[in-house]
Amino acid sequence: MTSALFLQGQIVLDSTSELPNSPPAPRLDRPPLGLPSGSVRALLTLLIVGVVIVEVIRGNPVKLLWTETLMIVLAHYFTSRRFVRLPPDVVKQLETAGHLESETNPLWLPRHSIRALVILAFVGLAVYQYQEHRLFQAETLSILITVFAYLIGVVGRGVLDWWFRSHGGHRAVWWDDLKAATVLLVLGATAMMYFIGRADSLPEKAHLATLGLVLFYFGSR
Repeated sequence: MTSALFLQGQIVLDSTSELPNSPPAPRLDRPPLGLPSGSVRALLTLLIVGVVIVEVIRGNPVKLLWTETLMIVLAHYFTSRRFVRLPPDVVKQLETAGHLESETNPLWLPRHSIRALVILAFVGLAVYQYQEHRLFQAETLSILITVFAYLIGVVGRGVLDWWFRSHGGHRAVWWDDLKAATVLLVLGATAMMYFIGRADSLPEKAHLATLGLVLFYFGSR
């Protein structure tokens, strides 16, 4: 009989629980193009990041389609892809039976290489634009704030989770409440200006700050 605990919105299977007796799902023994699993997504991500960075360096407006796609691939690489925490032996059995996709390193690179490349690419963009005295141009700021606000939220969440796990505690409820209240107040005030038709009276930095705060909140969740 499979037992499960519902804890903080996640399903945690007991390490002694048995696997379901359902027939194994069909498996794809060969990932696309014969590359390690996730390699195609990694290449697509690097190409999207490359296009955005080149457009910013050239001073061209980055089209909305590219920035939206960029946020989608960032969300894929910088958020937890497994929402069910399982003991390692259970994960191995599920992968062997085909119930769970095996996690391999894309493009034969070390673990987290794609994430590191994405971060280094945007850090390099910030440094280059600073040296060219274009760091504070609207186009550069909008891209960097969009990316780094989200990444800071993700990294901050990971650091805090690691800290509390290593010290046997949990994140303070007041911190989550403070973040939620702040982002709701800021975004609510900005949204109200749109509702009453006064959005043009807001400075561009207010729009960027609001967007950055929202992305930070989503990244930190």
